[in-house]
Amino acid sequence: MTNTKMTKTNSPVQIGTLALEAMLVEVSVTPKPGLVDRNNSGAHRDMGFFTFLRSAASLRSCFEKFAEAGHVGGMKNFSPNEIFSYIRKIGIESEHIMFNATGGINTHKGEIFSLGVLSASAGYITGMKKNLNPENVMKIAGEICSGLCERDFAEAKCKDKLTKGERIYIEHGITGIRGEAEAGYPVVRDYGLPALRKYINEGLCLNDALVMTLIHIMSVNDDTNIIARHGLSVCEEVKERSRDIIVNRRGIDDVRELDDEFIERNISPSGSADLLAVTYFMYALSQ
Repeated sequence: MTNTKMTKTNSPVQIGTLALEAMLVEVSVTPKPGLVDRNNSGAHRDMGFFTFLRSAASLRSCFEKFAEAGHVGGMKNFSPNEIFSYIRKIGIESEHIMFNATGGINTHKGEIFSLGVLSASAGYITGMKKNLNPENVMKIAGEICSGLCERDFAEAKCKDKLTKGERIYIEHGITGIRGEAEAGYPVVRDYGLPALRKYINEGLCLNDALVMTLIHIMSVNDDTNIIARHGLSVCEEVKERSRDIIVNRRGIDDVRELDDEFIERNISPSGSADLLAVTYFMYALSQ
């Protein structure tokens, strides 16, 4: 393939716009089991659909900054891992902006991390004038995050107060979104993106294609939010229930029933929702 030229469609501004679009699309997908969508607030009592819209709007310029940092790093021939310290600062700033917009409610912390890393990765590739496609973007994202788990979890073992991700790693060895990022987003690469392409090719509307794509992600993802709330056994149950919907070709009505059950049981696969946003972002970049 020929190298990509810097155009309107792969500039830091456009990359940032697509990342914001991914956030808005993810919250709009309906129904999503236990998650905030256009129908209800899922298993969440402190946030709703409009909370997510306000949060996303406040982050409008942040992903452009991630992409710009990556683009400059690519132009200057930095190694991907060298730009991580720059984008981590942007991530911290973005979280402050989100909390100010939501009154302290965590709506998008996971998506800020993943869409931020991937925006930087896409910007890095355009800065290097390399081929911009989802596989390359996820590969470079893994290189940007190289060593992240080792660094962060080594520090966690010395802490008195742990985040839920740190506690789950220490108790179960599950690396969560850090491990997913460092590995180049294999859940998205091997499950989310192929599922979305498949359902769209079969003629499903975008909403329904994304609903079913979420179920594919839930069928394999070690969702740390579920584990934090309910333990490993419920996480495995969610994966099994999701696989049942896929294998038996169940549809949206079955997902809606699962939503009702998850709301009652306070189950929220929000880690999978973050990966759905990533999946859409990768799909949008490829268009």
